[in-house]
Amino acid sequence: MQKFDSSTLIDHSALSRGAVAVVERLCAHEHSAYIVGGAVRDLLLRQRPKDFDVATDATPEQVVALFKGARIIGRRFQIVHVRMGREIIEVTTFRGDHAGDSSTLSKTSQNGRLLRDNVYGTLDQDAARRDLTINAMYLDPINKIILDDLGGLEDVKRRIVRIIGDPATRYREDPVRMLRVVRFAAKLGFSVDSDSLRAISACQHLLNDIPAARLFDETLKLFMAGYAAPTFEHLVSHNLLSPLFPDAVNSLTDESAQPLIVKAMSNTDARIARGKPVTPAFLLGALLWPAVHCRSDEIARSGNHEGAPVQAAGQQILMNTVQYVAIPKRFSIPMKEIWDLQPRLEKCASKRVTSIISLRRFRAAFDLLLLRAEQEPTLEQAVTFWEEQQQLFPDLVGSQPATEIPTRKRRTRRRKNTP
Repeated sequence: MQKFDSSTLIDHSALSRGAVAVVERLCAHEHSAYIVGGAVRDLLLRQRPKDFDVATDATPEQVVALFKGARIIGRRFQIVHVRMGREIIEVTTFRGDHAGDSSTLSKTSQNGRLLRDNVYGTLDQDAARRDLTINAMYLDPINKIILDDLGGLEDVKRRIVRIIGDPATRYREDPVRMLRVVRFAAKLGFSVDSDSLRAISACQHLLNDIPAARLFDETLKLFMAGYAAPTFEHLVSHNLLSPLFPDAVNSLTDESAQPLIVKAMSNTDARIARGKPVTPAFLLGALLWPAVHCRSDEIARSGNHEGAPVQAAGQQILMNTVQYVAIPKRFSIPMKEIWDLQPRLEKCASKRVTSIISLRRFRAAFDLLLLRAEQEPTLEQAVTFWEEQQQLFPDLVGSQPATEIPTRKRRTRRRKNTP
């Protein structure tokens, strides 16, 4: 491992006290330990890390024995959560080379994907097993040294995201690494190394083998961390959106679809930057709205439907989407409510104003209408109407929770009894 003086490269006062304390205690008990990964990268970029991870030669059981309240989590990759005051420090044991391992600690699928990997090794092996060079640097906070043998420091300077080892092999081990490549490129404003990029086109289909529940978790990392708009553009340009949201990709043939989606994501990024709350329901609802709108038109033209076409379309799009990305009901139900409100908002029905404006999802549905109006000028009248109604009834906006859009009841005339 090459050694670099960290005192000239990073601000040590920005280090987590908890992470440093974990390293010190492990070293005091004759173990090797380092702060590793994204924290080191962010410090080199003069950014304040959100969390700190520690890598060590101590096994999970040895780590737990040293820290009160520490616990082992994970099956595929075992890590230890160590609580230090209000902080939780993730501690991992150096990973080893799993090739040729026949024990139950390591398991690989037929296509090369790692299903379980708890083979321990040396510091050098651990570095080689990490995904990106910019995440494979080790900081010794005691001696103020950065260890880097894979060119991570140079890649940070050149602002490049690069896979460690043969990209195609690493993507086969874990196809989610392709999503991590574009996520970090978008987050950091880096470019992607040509070899790492070239292998994505040959391996992107492997994401179809990843459980839908895990892809939902990855989707939250992609879109809910404050850089959704550039991430979306990376996903589209590198054909990585298809394995996640195929209906959204198909809808991009409509020239108004991508501007709407990018604007929704930019607005979400801006809210996150201001510290305001955001929900995946609105963002995913906007992502899939062009597909729902297109399917709704198809259903309406066919004439073979009961109820509003948009309701049938939303149900079909959701049923298809959850096969790829397992969107939980706590988000999919609000998404449908936002979609189902769109035709009602378009009608500007003054008799239904108070019942519609009081729905919990009204504000989110109105926000989607605003985005649509930027691409569809015919909706500007509806936007103006509902802006006026919100000024007239400010206390009613979103005041009544609802799990479904109320439907208009049929009125039946009572027949008068004739003598």
